[in-house]
Amino acid sequence: MKSILLSLYLLLLCNLVQSQDKPAYQIFDKSGQPTTFEAMQSAAQQVDYVFFGELHNNPIAHWLQLELTQALLNSRDNQIILGFEMLESDNQLLIDEYLLDLISKASFEDEARLWNNYQTDYKPLLELAKANNLYVVASNIPRRYANLVFRQGLDYLEKLPARAHAFMAPLPIPVDLTQPAYAQMMDMMGGHGTDSGVKLVQAQAVKDATMAHFIEKYWQPGYLFLHFNGSYHSNQWQGIVHYATTNTPDRSILTINTVEQTDLNSLNEQNLGLADFTICIPSTMTKTY
Repeated sequence: MKSILLSLYLLLLCNLVQSQDKPAYQIFDKSGQPTTFEAMQSAAQQVDYVFFGELHNNPIAHWLQLELTQALLNSRDNQIILGFEMLESDNQLLIDEYLLDLISKASFEDEARLWNNYQTDYKPLLELAKANNLYVVASNIPRRYANLVFRQGLDYLEKLPARAHAFMAPLPIPVDLTQPAYAQMMDMMGGHGTDSGVKLVQAQAVKDATMAHFIEKYWQPGYLFLHFNGSYHSNQWQGIVHYATTNTPDRSILTINTVEQTDLNSLNEQNLGLADFTICIPSTMTKTY
């Protein structure tokens, strides 16, 4: 009788704990069905390119980036290349020197124009790469050139010295203003055809095209290229993915998206169909900045 009562007590306690549980995230598949981290990892290890779309200030997204990288290291026998929107292509030599222990950590961090949340959100990934001899790609166009496009337009890249062109996608860069993310930007800036809207989209496109260019450049057969970027750069398989699939249609691709919701039981309608996997995180989650 005591054992029965003990079992009932433990069952009641377990149910009570579960009812009070506050999950930090829930992963959904492409069709909006709940799935697991293990399923996402299993799918990711089968492809050539993985685009991990993050919310830049969300700690759960950054933690899962680290966890996924470590898991893929094990399943892909270290045959992984990491790429970062947050690192600019003219700093590639600096990154190479740091990863090879040719310069100090202090020198690297002082000179690399790192994002303000580098220490908490990206340094763990870079240090993991360093510890495992992974190559790291600074995939983004230098911000001064993206700013030039935003101010003057895409054509102004042609006026730069020839040496500057090594840090961006080959010119001229085609821009499809009908891409969903780009069209939304245009609407935010007053609708299609506005000069400010066109330049904003061009500045976004030159980033997307450049990131795709360096992913293609540094990918090696048999390797997985795991790229970290803001979700808006790869949502709906557009942005970077559009340029990558246009130039190398034979590469297999998987996308991951990050969203925040008040309820994790199901994806909100606006969050459906954005990626192969969507990480849904409580909107009350604390932020890294």
